Amino acid sequence: MPASRWLATWHERRRLWAALAVLAAFVIALGSLTPGGEMPSRLPWDKLNHFLGYAGLAGLVGLAGLRLSSAFIVTLLYGAAIEVAQLAVPGRSGGDPADILANAIGAGAAVLLLSALRRGSRLDDR
Repeated sequence: MPASRWLATWHERRRLWAALAVLAAFVIALGSLTPGGEMPSRLPWDKLNHFLGYAGLAGLVGLAGLRLSSAFIVTLLYGAAIEVAQLAVPGRSGGDPADILANAIGAGAAVLLLSALRRGSRLDDR
């Protein structure tokens, strides 16, 4: 299947991507706002979790039909809101600049990947 058809098929599923984006946002909030005492003691590297979570969220938001620049901004604002909300959660420290940076890098990576896929798809159509 040519890349242009493959991408068009993905684009046709915008409602699915939107539902998955909402689910991803819920999972991120659940993991981020769980009190520290209830969290597993051994998790993979924290910043990798942030990178992957927010890359997935931005990718899903972009696939759901938002402009990629908007998907990036919405994801960053959501991440910032979660960091602020963590300030009130026992055993959690919110507002960590390294977490915010990992969120931004993950969201940016997803947006750049989707942008490259879209550009490649347009080239295939020629």
